[in-house]
Amino acid sequence: MRVGFVGLGNQGAPIAQRIVNGGFDCAVWARRAEALEPFRDGPARIAASLPNLGEGLDLLGACLFDAAGAREVLFGPNGVARAMPRGAVIAVHSTVSPAEVRQIADEAAALGLRVLDAPVSGGAIKAAQGELVTMVGGDPRTLAECRPVFSTFASQIVHLGDVGAGQQAKLINNAMLTAHIAIAADAFALAAELGLDRAALAEVLRTGSGRSFGAEMVAAASAQSVGGSQARPTLSKDVRLLAELVEQGRASVLLSVAQRLIDEWDAANA
Repeated sequence: MRVGFVGLGNQGAPIAQRIVNGGFDCAVWARRAEALEPFRDGPARIAASLPNLGEGLDLLGACLFDAAGAREVLFGPNGVARAMPRGAVIAVHSTVSPAEVRQIADEAAALGLRVLDAPVSGGAIKAAQGELVTMVGGDPRTLAECRPVFSTFASQIVHLGDVGAGQQAKLINNAMLTAHIAIAADAFALAAELGLDRAALAEVLRTGSGRSFGAEMVAAASAQSVGGSQARPTLSKDVRLLAELVEQGRASVLLSVAQRLIDEWDAANA
């Protein structure tokens, strides 16, 4: 299987490296020259352009920040999709709205291409270790074709339904992470008021029934430190996308807690 990858950011670069190290014939492309540096010594091929990247591919992995970036790379004036052979697969590893990934699938279908809605979770460290969770929406037979590639960077590959279902699961996952960060921030603040040692409480929460990845993030830094990191724009985007999905006026504890933290981050960075 010939694989291409675009979107060599914090998470995309280690995903692409895992695919290369898995022995697949892989080509990569990036706008920024520095993003290509880890791949210059091979064995991946660095494509000269997006159309060059698309030539002869069986599978393209796209890990862009949002739908606008994905659509530009795929279907823009020099987009990669038009150069891909009919029947090839685009795996959308970006986190976008379900409606947006369905639109991408429709545009791809008009070019004779197939789409898997395949966002990932776990971050750069898990990507480098090959331990991401990949949430997939799309045709199960197409997933079966691509599973060997996905298995190079994901220890868990879950099929959730049609195109769009993977994004729904990812948005819920990221909203829960955001809510867990907010709850953990309150927990550590309460512990400080009670005179509890922060490091000792962190030890309890690492293994106790109240454990969560969000609590580990706050224990290692603070909620505001997370808000100043690369996580903030990603989580803000994903909470907004989930809020747009739910029925208007529907009360949601999950979204309420997550949105509170986003509002606090926005206020602190205003």
